[in-house]
Amino acid sequence: MIIAIDGPSGAGKSSVSKLVATELGFACLDTGAMYRSVAWQAVHDGVALDDNEALGKLARTYDIEFEHEPGNPSPIGVFIGGNDVTLAIRTLEIDRAVSPVSAAPAVREALVAQQQRIGRAGNYVVEGRDIGTVVFPDAEVKVFLTASDEARARRRVLQNEQRGVGSTDFEEVLADIIRRDTADSTRATSPLKPADDAVHIDSSDMTIEEVVEAICDLARKAQG
Repeated sequence: MIIAIDGPSGAGKSSVSKLVATELGFACLDTGAMYRSVAWQAVHDGVALDDNEALGKLARTYDIEFEHEPGNPSPIGVFIGGNDVTLAIRTLEIDRAVSPVSAAPAVREALVAQQQRIGRAGNYVVEGRDIGTVVFPDAEVKVFLTASDEARARRRVLQNEQRGVGSTDFEEVLADIIRRDTADSTRATSPLKPADDAVHIDSSDMTIEEVVEAICDLARKAQG
Protein backbone atom coordinates (compact mmCIF):
# COMPACT_ATOMS: atom_id res chain seq x y z
CA MET A 1 0.00 0.00 0.00
CA ILE A 2 1.09 3.54 -0.77
CA ILE A 3 -0.06 6.49 1.36
CA ALA A 4 0.64 9.67 -0.60
CA ILE A 5 0.87 12.89 1.41
CA ASP A 6 1.23 16.08 -0.64
CA GLY A 7 1.25 19.71 0.40
CA PRO A 8 3.26 22.93 0.55
CA SER A 9 6.49 23.53 2.43
CA GLY A 10 6.15 23.64 6.21
CA ALA A 11 2.78 21.89 6.36
CA GLY A 12 4.24 19.18 8.58
CA LYS A 13 4.35 16.46 5.94
CA SER A 14 7.65 14.97 7.12
CA SER A 15 6.72 14.75 10.80
CA VAL A 16 3.24 13.44 10.05
CA SER A 17 4.56 10.86 7.59
CA LYS A 18 7.00 9.44 10.14
CA LEU A 19 4.31 9.10 12.79
CA VAL A 20 1.80 7.56 10.38
CA ALA A 21 4.42 5.06 9.20
CA THR A 22 5.30 4.17 12.79
CA GLU A 23 1.65 3.68 13.72
CA LEU A 24 0.94 1.44 10.72
CA GLY A 25 4.26 -0.37 10.54
CA PHE A 26 5.10 1.16 7.16
CA ALA A 27 8.38 2.65 5.91
CA CYS A 28 8.95 6.24 4.78
CA LEU A 29 10.22 7.09 1.32
CA ASP A 30 11.77 10.53 1.70
CA THR A 31 11.41 11.93 -1.81
CA GLY A 32 12.12 15.46 -0.62
CA ALA A 33 15.54 14.35 0.56
CA MET A 34 16.22 12.97 -2.91
CA TYR A 35 15.55 16.33 -4.57
CA ARG A 36 17.48 18.12 -1.85
CA SER A 37 20.40 15.78 -2.47
CA VAL A 38 20.48 16.69 -6.15
CA ALA A 39 20.25 20.37 -5.18
CA TRP A 40 23.19 19.91 -2.80
CA GLN A 41 25.20 18.18 -5.54
CA ALA A 42 24.42 21.01 -7.95
CA VAL A 43 25.56 23.66 -5.46
CA HIS A 44 28.62 21.56 -4.57
CA ASP A 45 29.58 21.12 -8.24
CA GLY A 46 28.76 24.68 -9.26
CA VAL A 47 26.01 23.62 -11.65
CA ALA A 48 23.56 26.37 -12.64
CA LEU A 49 20.16 25.83 -11.04
CA ASP A 50 18.38 26.61 -14.32
CA ASP A 51 20.40 24.19 -16.45
CA ASN A 52 17.95 21.33 -17.00
CA GLU A 53 20.36 19.14 -18.94
CA ALA A 54 23.19 19.46 -16.43
CA LEU A 55 20.87 18.93 -13.46
CA GLY A 56 19.35 15.88 -15.10
CA LYS A 57 22.82 14.44 -15.64
CA LEU A 58 23.51 14.81 -11.91
CA ALA A 59 20.27 13.01 -11.05
CA ARG A 60 21.13 10.16 -13.41
CA THR A 61 24.81 9.93 -12.47
CA TYR A 62 24.72 10.00 -8.69
CA ASP A 63 22.94 7.21 -6.83
CA ILE A 64 20.89 8.36 -3.85
CA GLU A 65 20.75 5.94 -0.96
CA PHE A 66 19.15 5.86 2.47
CA GLU A 67 20.44 4.30 5.66
CA HIS A 68 17.82 2.64 7.87
CA GLU A 69 17.87 0.96 11.26
CA PRO A 70 15.50 -1.82 12.37
CA GLY A 71 12.20 -0.57 13.78
CA ASN A 72 12.66 2.98 12.47
CA PRO A 73 10.52 3.81 9.41
CA SER A 74 12.57 6.91 8.63
CA PRO A 75 16.04 6.88 7.11
CA ILE A 76 18.75 7.91 9.54
CA GLY A 77 21.18 8.80 6.79
CA VAL A 78 21.01 10.27 3.28
CA PHE A 79 23.81 9.78 0.78
CA ILE A 80 24.44 10.96 -2.77
CA GLY A 81 27.37 9.57 -4.67
CA GLY A 82 28.59 8.05 -1.40
CA ASN A 83 28.66 11.42 0.39
CA ASP A 84 26.74 11.76 3.66
CA VAL A 85 24.47 14.79 3.17
CA THR A 86 22.01 14.08 5.98
CA LEU A 87 22.50 17.51 7.61
CA ALA A 88 23.88 19.40 4.61
CA ILE A 89 20.59 19.17 2.70
CA ARG A 90 18.63 20.87 5.50
CA THR A 91 20.25 24.31 5.33
CA LEU A 92 18.59 27.54 4.17
CA GLU A 93 20.87 27.51 1.10
CA ILE A 94 19.41 24.20 0.01
CA ASP A 95 15.89 25.34 1.00
CA ARG A 96 16.30 28.01 -1.66
CA ALA A 97 17.99 25.80 -4.24
CA VAL A 98 15.61 22.86 -4.13
CA SER A 99 12.61 24.49 -5.88
CA PRO A 100 14.37 25.23 -9.20
CA VAL A 101 16.15 21.88 -9.08
CA SER A 102 12.94 19.94 -8.40
CA ALA A 103 11.23 21.83 -11.23
CA ALA A 104 13.78 20.61 -13.79
CA PRO A 105 11.99 18.03 -15.99
CA ALA A 106 15.14 15.89 -16.40
CA VAL A 107 15.62 15.69 -12.62
CA ARG A 108 12.01 14.74 -11.99
CA GLU A 109 12.08 12.05 -14.68
CA ALA A 110 15.21 10.46 -13.21
CA LEU A 111 14.04 10.53 -9.60
CA VAL A 112 10.40 9.57 -10.18
CA ALA A 113 11.53 6.31 -11.77
CA GLN A 114 13.62 5.51 -8.70
CA GLN A 115 10.80 6.40 -6.35
CA GLN A 116 8.32 4.20 -8.16
CA ARG A 117 10.69 1.25 -8.13
CA ILE A 118 11.29 1.56 -4.39
CA GLY A 119 7.69 2.31 -3.43
CA ARG A 120 6.12 -0.57 -5.27
CA ALA A 121 8.26 -3.06 -3.35
CA GLY A 122 6.44 -2.61 -0.03
CA ASN A 123 4.19 -0.52 2.22
CA TYR A 124 5.30 3.10 2.16
CA VAL A 125 4.21 6.51 3.35
CA VAL A 126 5.43 8.94 0.69
CA GLU A 127 5.35 12.71 1.07
CA GLY A 128 6.08 15.49 -1.38
CA ARG A 129 4.35 17.85 -3.78
CA ASP A 130 3.26 15.63 -6.65
CA ILE A 131 3.12 12.17 -5.10
CA GLY A 132 -0.59 11.59 -5.63
CA THR A 133 -0.68 13.29 -9.03
CA VAL A 134 2.51 12.08 -10.73
CA VAL A 135 4.64 9.62 -8.76
CA PHE A 136 1.93 7.31 -7.41
CA PRO A 137 -1.35 8.29 -9.13
CA ASP A 138 -2.79 4.91 -8.13
CA ALA A 139 -1.96 5.26 -4.43
CA GLU A 140 -4.62 3.72 -2.19
CA VAL A 141 -4.63 6.77 0.11
CA LYS A 142 -4.03 10.36 -1.02
CA VAL A 143 -3.88 13.33 1.35
CA PHE A 144 -3.29 17.01 0.63
CA LEU A 145 -1.96 18.48 3.88
CA THR A 146 -1.76 22.22 4.30
CA ALA A 147 -1.80 25.02 6.91
CA SER A 148 -1.75 28.81 6.96
CA ASP A 149 1.44 30.61 5.92
CA GLU A 150 2.00 31.87 9.46
CA ALA A 151 1.46 28.47 11.06
CA ARG A 152 3.91 26.88 8.67
CA ALA A 153 6.53 29.55 9.29
CA ARG A 154 6.24 29.16 13.07
CA ARG A 155 6.68 25.40 12.76
CA ARG A 156 9.69 25.75 10.47
CA VAL A 157 11.39 28.22 12.84
CA LEU A 158 10.84 25.87 15.79
CA GLN A 159 12.15 22.94 13.76
CA ASN A 160 15.26 24.88 12.76
CA GLU A 161 15.86 25.92 16.38
CA GLN A 162 15.61 22.33 17.57
CA ARG A 163 18.01 20.91 15.02
CA GLY A 164 20.36 23.91 14.99
CA VAL A 165 20.24 24.20 11.21
CA GLY A 166 18.57 26.86 9.06
CA SER A 167 17.17 30.32 9.75
CA THR A 168 15.30 31.11 12.96
CA ASP A 169 14.13 34.55 11.80
CA PHE A 170 10.33 34.36 11.46
CA GLU A 171 9.97 37.00 8.74
CA GLU A 172 12.77 35.47 6.69
CA VAL A 173 11.29 31.98 6.96
CA LEU A 174 7.78 33.27 6.18
CA ALA A 175 9.02 35.07 3.07
CA ASP A 176 10.85 31.95 1.94
CA ILE A 177 7.74 29.79 2.41
CA ILE A 178 5.61 32.20 0.36
CA ARG A 179 8.29 32.33 -2.35
CA ARG A 180 8.50 28.54 -2.49
CA ASP A 181 4.71 28.19 -2.65
CA THR A 182 4.63 30.47 -5.69
CA ALA A 183 7.50 28.66 -7.38
CA ASP A 184 6.11 25.20 -6.67
CA SER A 185 2.54 26.04 -7.70
CA THR A 186 3.41 27.78 -10.98
CA ARG A 187 6.19 25.57 -12.36
CA ALA A 188 5.49 24.01 -15.74
CA THR A 189 6.42 20.46 -14.73
CA SER A 190 4.44 18.67 -12.01
CA PRO A 191 3.21 21.80 -10.18
CA LEU A 192 2.07 21.59 -6.58
CA LYS A 193 -1.64 20.77 -6.61
CA PRO A 194 -3.93 18.26 -4.91
CA ALA A 195 -4.94 15.10 -6.72
CA ASP A 196 -8.62 15.12 -7.73
CA ASP A 197 -9.33 12.30 -5.28
CA ALA A 198 -7.13 13.55 -2.43
CA VAL A 199 -8.55 14.16 1.04
CA HIS A 200 -7.77 17.75 2.12
CA ILE A 201 -6.55 18.28 5.69
CA ASP A 202 -5.87 21.79 7.04
CA SER A 203 -3.66 21.34 10.09
CA SER A 204 -3.53 25.00 11.16
CA ASP A 205 -5.66 24.36 14.24
CA MET A 206 -5.03 20.63 14.63
CA THR A 207 -2.52 18.84 16.82
CA ILE A 208 -0.11 16.56 15.06
CA GLU A 209 -1.76 13.62 16.84
CA GLU A 210 -5.13 14.56 15.32
CA VAL A 211 -3.63 14.78 11.84
CA VAL A 212 -1.90 11.41 12.22
CA GLU A 213 -5.05 9.70 13.45
CA ALA A 214 -7.10 11.12 10.59
CA ILE A 215 -4.67 9.71 8.03
CA CYS A 216 -4.37 6.36 9.79
CA ASP A 217 -8.16 6.07 9.74
CA LEU A 218 -8.12 6.61 5.98
CA ALA A 219 -5.49 3.88 5.61
CA ARG A 220 -7.34 1.40 7.75
CA LYS A 221 -10.53 1.96 5.74
CA ALA A 222 -8.57 1.46 2.51
CA GLN A 223 -7.14 -1.76 3.86
CA GLY A 224 -10.67 -2.99 4.41
